[in-house]
Amino acid sequence: MSEIQKHPETTEKWWKEAVVYQIYPASFKDSNGDGWGDLNGIRSKLSYLKKLGIDAVWVCPFYDSPQDDMGYDIANYEKVWPTYGTNDDCFNLIKEAHNLGMKLFVDLVINHCSDEHEWFKESKSSKSNPKRDWFFWRPPKGYTKDNKPIPPNNWGSIFGGSAWEFDNSTKEFYLHLFAKGQPDLNWENDECRNAIFDISIGFWLKHGVDGFRIDTAGLYSKLPGLPDVPISDPKREFQHPDPGSLNGPRIHEFHKMMKKYMQGIVGPDKEIFSVGEVGHASKEVFMKYTGANRNEISELFVFDHVDVGSSKTFKYNLVPFDLKEWKQALASSFDWINGTDCWSSVFLENHDQPRSVTRFGDDSTEKARTASAKLLATMLVSFTGTLFVYQGQELGCTNFKANGISDYEDVDANGHYEEFTERFGADSKEVRGMIDGLALMSRDHSRTPFPWSSEGKYGGFSSSKPWFHMNENFKQGINVEDEENDPDSVLNFWRKAIAARKQHKDLLVYGYDFKFYDLDNKKLFAFTKKYGDTTLFAALNFSGETLKFNLPKGQYSKFFGTHSDGGEKDLLRPWEGRLYFSKE
Repeated sequence: MSEIQKHPETTEKWWKEAVVYQIYPASFKDSNGDGWGDLNGIRSKLSYLKKLGIDAVWVCPFYDSPQDDMGYDIANYEKVWPTYGTNDDCFNLIKEAHNLGMKLFVDLVINHCSDEHEWFKESKSSKSNPKRDWFFWRPPKGYTKDNKPIPPNNWGSIFGGSAWEFDNSTKEFYLHLFAKGQPDLNWENDECRNAIFDISIGFWLKHGVDGFRIDTAGLYSKLPGLPDVPISDPKREFQHPDPGSLNGPRIHEFHKMMKKYMQGIVGPDKEIFSVGEVGHASKEVFMKYTGANRNEISELFVFDHVDVGSSKTFKYNLVPFDLKEWKQALASSFDWINGTDCWSSVFLENHDQPRSVTRFGDDSTEKARTASAKLLATMLVSFTGTLFVYQGQELGCTNFKANGISDYEDVDANGHYEEFTERFGADSKEVRGMIDGLALMSRDHSRTPFPWSSEGKYGGFSSSKPWFHMNENFKQGINVEDEENDPDSVLNFWRKAIAARKQHKDLLVYGYDFKFYDLDNKKLFAFTKKYGDTTLFAALNFSGETLKFNLPKGQYSKFFGTHSDGGEKDLLRPWEGRLYFSKE
């Protein structure tokens, strides 16, 4: 057996090699001047994505919704939210993407729906309604001295406060792991689960989508009885629900059902792509989700590397970390597939993350921003897995400068702020610490409208005031038009980086046997990996200083890097990255 045959992960698939571009529809491009991005705006910019080198487009939820959580609260899975357009607009978008040779993926949000969904309205109407068991309804655990109902357990909402909301009409609580307008669906109910499949998966597959990003893919199976979870944060009344809701006892069974349903719709000759948002689990659990013969999910989003620097008990509590810790977390997002038939993803940004150049690079000056954004791109294209690029990442977009809580729109930020001010006081150290955490970690940083030019008040995104404020640095060159015209821009570098990844796909996309080189170095991230008789060596300088390094033994030739010139053999300039290969 050859060395490559010992690595089933190298089995070629179109979705492994694809470069996927994620679009947040509210913020990408407004086509009708109402201040909101829309589907026709996306369609008008598909050629831009094609030029970037994109193979597939993932569009965040565009379904009808009251927008309590920016579309992740769905009132009608089979209808486009009118602000974004019509169903025909969406069908035309799918068709145009296909005409340009690109796939189109949609968000599958099926752990919960909106409290305005007809199912929930029926469920809420009475305890005897046939859809009552389609959601999690429970009586109070008891009542306080002032006759307030006590939630059934100590689960906290991921967005702050209790995960339970009391309904005065039926005198019971319903479960919502996220906002109170996002009641959890009960996958244990066969009728409910089958209906979920039909409206959220079947409808869109029949209209031509090529795959799904599966939201909160590990949450569909709760622990039986919904018991209290351990106290992980004594300062908070309600605890993180993950021990009772993440990767539960039937989760793999449910995903097998879902995969079987998908293939039943499209037939055996078409493979539907899926990427599951699981985030945290053991390597063994990750492998169960993605093993090729298990028929569950194509690949996963793993979060350890984007959670570095954030407290395990509360994400807006910042904690120090060093490069070694981040290197190890980055590797843990993909090294578990080595020698298996599993697969993973490569990413730093999405709609739930801040801007990577602010988090992991240096945005203090324009020179440092440009250099570190290119370094991050070089690192990403060198990792094994499916590469995901989030809108604006290819421009080197940064976090915005916030003046206070009023600058944040996100339900997550505002929900936790409300909880903390009520519990600790507006001037408490806890609230001040949270505000500092938001400045670095808020999801809103990635949700500002996309800068197409430096012109006007709104950077070519819209002719009207956008739904959310622009990041003002679009006027300083961080926009498509200016970067198009600058051969040394982050945008033009990303185009080269994606082209290099495709040219050297064996080594970059499918490379195996990842090994750290000089792991303890606090400024250098260096590693090797192999494919057949070729070895990759990556040398990445994560500092603003010139850094000395040594190549491994052997004949190594540079084939890509942040700088077009060769530079000095054993010196990396500030934020410089180089990729070398050696053949045996």
